[in-house]
Amino acid sequence: MDYKSADDIQLMLTVRDADDHQAFAELVNRYQNILLNYFIRSAVEYDMEDLAQQTFLRLYRYRQNYRPSAKFTTFLFLMARQVWIDELRKRQRRQKLVEELEQQTEPFAAAPAPEDGADARHDVNQALRSLPDKLRQVVVLGVYQELPYAEVSEILGIPVGTVKSRMFNALAKLKDFLLKDQGGKS
Repeated sequence: MDYKSADDIQLMLTVRDADDHQAFAELVNRYQNILLNYFIRSAVEYDMEDLAQQTFLRLYRYRQNYRPSAKFTTFLFLMARQVWIDELRKRQRRQKLVEELEQQTEPFAAAPAPEDGADARHDVNQALRSLPDKLRQVVVLGVYQELPYAEVSEILGIPVGTVKSRMFNALAKLKDFLLKDQGGKS
C-alpha cells in the first residue's frame, strides 16, 4: 500500500483491520498539526500537544469502533472534543478536591504552633496514608495521577461505579480525618 496516496478512510480501515502501524503513523503525520490548531482555536490554554497525543492514543485504542459511514475527520474531531471535555472534567474534579482540602486545612495553618515546635497543621499526606489501601489507590490514581475513572477502573480491575464509590468514601474519610485532627489540636 502506498500510504502517502491512500485516503484517510483507507488508512483507518487498514489500521482497524490489520493493525498497521505505518498507516497509523501516516494519519498522525497528516493530522498532528491540524489537531494542534483545533485545540488552539478552541481556546485551550494548556497542554495542546498532550491533548493531541491523547486524541491519537484514543484513536488507536478505539480503532475497532471506526465505521466509514462518515468522514474520518468527523470521527477524529469527535474524539478530540471528547478528550478535551474529559480533561476539563478532570481538572474540575482535581480543583474541587484541592479546594475542599484547603478549606479543611485552613484552620491548621492559622493555629498557633505548639511550644515544643511540632507542626500544628496535619499533613494531607499523613491523612492520605491513613486510608485503607483500596481507597488510597483510587485517590492516588484519580487525583494525583489525574486518570479518568474508566482508566482507574481498568488498572484496579474494578467497575467504574466502584471507583466512584471508593473516591466518595476516601474523600469523606480524608475530611473526617482532618476535622478530627482539627478538633484534637484546638
